[in-house]
Amino acid sequence: MGDSPARARAKERIWRLAALAFGHPSREFFDAVASGRFHEAFSDAWGDATGSPWPRMPASPDFASFEAGYITAFLHARGGKPVAALLAGDHDHILAGLARPMFMLNVAAFYKHFGLKAATGDEGRNDEPDHLASMLELMAVLCHLEATALARGKDASAYRRAQRDFLCRYLGPTLEAVAGLLRRTPVELLDPSIALLVQDISAWAEVQINELEVRVGPFNDPNAPKTSSGPVQTAAQNLWG
Repeated sequence: MGDSPARARAKERIWRLAALAFGHPSREFFDAVASGRFHEAFSDAWGDATGSPWPRMPASPDFASFEAGYITAFLHARGGKPVAALLAGDHDHILAGLARPMFMLNVAAFYKHFGLKAATGDEGRNDEPDHLASMLELMAVLCHLEATALARGKDASAYRRAQRDFLCRYLGPTLEAVAGLLRRTPVELLDPSIALLVQDISAWAEVQINELEVRVGPFNDPNAPKTSSGPVQTAAQNLWG
């Protein structure tokens, strides 16, 4: 199933369910975690993509604890700062020396190229294009487009290049940063399923990068030091066909 529409759809489900998990928690989502419905859906997708089931973890005792764990980990811990910010632009090494406005323009360029934009509802910072939930949703869309192309017998390399570039430059480093911070400073109240998901999805993103680079070539970082005097390529440039 390695190059099939079914595997691309499984990847789509993984990214989309992960996006749901990293949005601000609702009672409905807590109920899905507590009842096992979220685990069942995610484990099915995880098994289809990796060949292995996803472990079942105990749930938070109640919604108040579930929400408090999320807030402490990702929004406001002691001192008013999160343990692990979910906004890519809050991590200096991901900015890579860019001013925050330019960084945000470059992230938004991925959405714009594929006819997407971050939601403008009432969920505040979760709707910013560099929020982890938004970036995971973008990956789900790119995998959906890949699956559609494969099902129609068309070349899916443009969507795979976009996945590779977005993972390498934005999503992968953000997942790695969040996972690393939570390993160094575990949040006791954080729901065990969310805590496991952070680590597993970060590791899986690295696997996806390796897979995609085998299929469509290595990532060429537009922000890396240049070795020639030719024109500089910006991150907002159309790289995907």
